[in-house]
Amino acid sequence: MTEDWTHYWRSPDRPLEAMHAHFTRHAYHRHSHDAYSFGVTESGLQAFHCRGGAHTSAPGMVLAFNPDEPHDGHAGAEPGFTYRIVHIGPDLVRSVLADATDTPGALPLFPEPVVDAPELAAALRRLHTALTGDASRLDTDEALHHTVLSMVRRTAATPPPTPPITGPDARRVARRVRSILHERRTEDLGADDLAAAVGRSRYTVHRAFLAVEGMAPSDYQRQLRLRRARELITAGVPLAEAAAHAGFADQSHLTRWFTRYYGVTPGVYRAAHGHTVHTGP
Repeated sequence: MTEDWTHYWRSPDRPLEAMHAHFTRHAYHRHSHDAYSFGVTESGLQAFHCRGGAHTSAPGMVLAFNPDEPHDGHAGAEPGFTYRIVHIGPDLVRSVLADATDTPGALPLFPEPVVDAPELAAALRRLHTALTGDASRLDTDEALHHTVLSMVRRTAATPPPTPPITGPDARRVARRVRSILHERRTEDLGADDLAAAVGRSRYTVHRAFLAVEGMAPSDYQRQLRLRRARELITAGVPLAEAAAHAGFADQSHLTRWFTRYYGVTPGVYRAAHGHTVHTGP
């Protein structure tokens, strides 16, 4: 029998929590959270009672609990279930929605506690990975906003409208953001920083940049850093030093993204330029 295990993460400055767990024997007593709880079942069957009925979440299905909504939980079959879940405070959800729609509005309510929606499952996995990994602030902010808006538009009772993007204005916003990302390439900028610098909402900045550049600000920032790292590696700078100067958290962070973008490790790339591979400072 597989042992139960849990991995837990909590933000130091925002109402955000994340957990990755596998339960075979553990059963949740009936309880509720003071936050929105969005989860995705990865394996097995996750059974629970909520809103007067019994529900089961199979692999790929998404859980959506409103704040203060009682529910329990247990394995629906052997050999247990594995799931990821993110708890997002109501004020943070309200902030994301107000930023995206320019109207505060009421907090959303999710009428169904479990839905089969692959796109939402993918969004939740991306957010969970960003929160618990070494993602940049921009990556995390974008994943958070995308997840909240996707959940609301796909499953909430009253989805918010999507404001249009005007061509010339989007280009102006994108041009300013692009300039900031170039000037402050190594800084751990967040969506709030870009919004404040441009004088627009986080949502407007993100959508304008995506429409004009074809990628999110975080992807553009990462690409800038990778291109700088390539220049440094080509010049013979040790890999750890190149990672730091390019704006990566460490050499492993550089290696992971370098390989995903270019198909080879920084060490292989360095060797191809006739340099001896250095794996540390």
